[in-house]
Amino acid sequence: MTGKHSNVILVAILIGLLCAALFVFGGSRILPRDLFVTLLGVCDVLGQFFLLGLRMIIVPLVMASVVMGITSLGDVRKIGGIGLRTLGFYAATTALAVALGVLIVTLLQPGAGMGDLVTAGLHIDEQRMADIRAKEDIGFGDLLLSFLSRNIVESLASGDMLPVIVFSLILGAILTTLGERGKPLIACFDGLNEAMMKFIGLVLWIAPVGIFGLVSAKFGAATIEEGGLGRMIGSVGKYSATILIALGIHGFVTLPLLCAFLARRNPLKYAGHMMPALLTAWSTATSSGTLPVTMECAEERAGVDPRAAGFVLPLGATINMDGTALYEAVAVIFIAQAYGIDLTFVQLLVVFVTATLASIGAAGVPQAGLVMMVIVLNAVGLPVEGIGLILAVDWFLDRFRTAINVWGDSIGAAYIDGRLRNVGPGIR
Repeated sequence: MTGKHSNVILVAILIGLLCAALFVFGGSRILPRDLFVTLLGVCDVLGQFFLLGLRMIIVPLVMASVVMGITSLGDVRKIGGIGLRTLGFYAATTALAVALGVLIVTLLQPGAGMGDLVTAGLHIDEQRMADIRAKEDIGFGDLLLSFLSRNIVESLASGDMLPVIVFSLILGAILTTLGERGKPLIACFDGLNEAMMKFIGLVLWIAPVGIFGLVSAKFGAATIEEGGLGRMIGSVGKYSATILIALGIHGFVTLPLLCAFLARRNPLKYAGHMMPALLTAWSTATSSGTLPVTMECAEERAGVDPRAAGFVLPLGATINMDGTALYEAVAVIFIAQAYGIDLTFVQLLVVFVTATLASIGAAGVPQAGLVMMVIVLNAVGLPVEGIGLILAVDWFLDRFRTAINVWGDSIGAAYIDGRLRNVGPGIR
């Protein structure tokens, strides 16, 4: 997706949100109640159409992007120390980000007290809520078994994404060891991945209408109850604050500490060198599109060895999504709180694992994290319709999580640069 098209879609989404706000605030006061409820039903259909578009591309998108993320490493048997260090660093920072997000949202409980508002939605009935709560019975054994599937085709058809992600990781690793015999299949996945990126672009073109429908349906339903709209807006505000607090701690505390103690660099000085890339990431909301700026800042301004920058940064733009993984975990738990569902410890582990793995397949384009969130919601049986609660602020939060993604990639490059130079004690 080009920067021009991305900006057009963003403007259209903002217009859709504005129209939704005007419809909810104006329609609830001007239109007769019965007519307003009927129009909310129409809005809900528009939103469901958009959600179906997202769900339709999840399976091929995840499978293709995860396979290509792994095959981009080359032969996994020849990765060597630098490759293993890079993968270990990225895995650790993503896990830390998700754990932090889970902790913050669990402590702050931004979605608490919204159950009576959201369960009034048109597509959530008592049977569906019973099915959701049935997921609470899963144990550690179920969690372990959920990584594998007795029939991967069945998992693909049912959208059971955790075994699909694990299967794709293993398949991608095996393909890197097949040499010439593996290249045709890798090329097939590469073409599928490119096609899915185009498909995402098409789905995002209908995003303004879909977002208008989802936001109008959710917030409009809240206006029917006395004081409901104010409560919902307050909870969404708390959700946004929770995301920003968690991203802030990760970006201003966790990652700088890793920069100081692992990369042996002054975090403030290094952040100054990388500032053009971070600002570009924030303004464009795409880590892939920011990659050329990130590499230029790392090599020319921060003095990172081109060998480190050339390997670590493109890889990070593909598989390292600290901000996205954190956001997905917080958003899913917020939706659970909003529906009045208390996730068990094992369910929180499922969210942790799925958000971490799903971030590998998250494309570095605007709103890609929104696409991948469907996976995490399905993993714990939560209604995908809950996405409508956060769409009003997603475009704004997307910029912050993208900046964190790029900041994490940059510190990874500094860490590998230090290993190549065998940097000793002291911070540069």
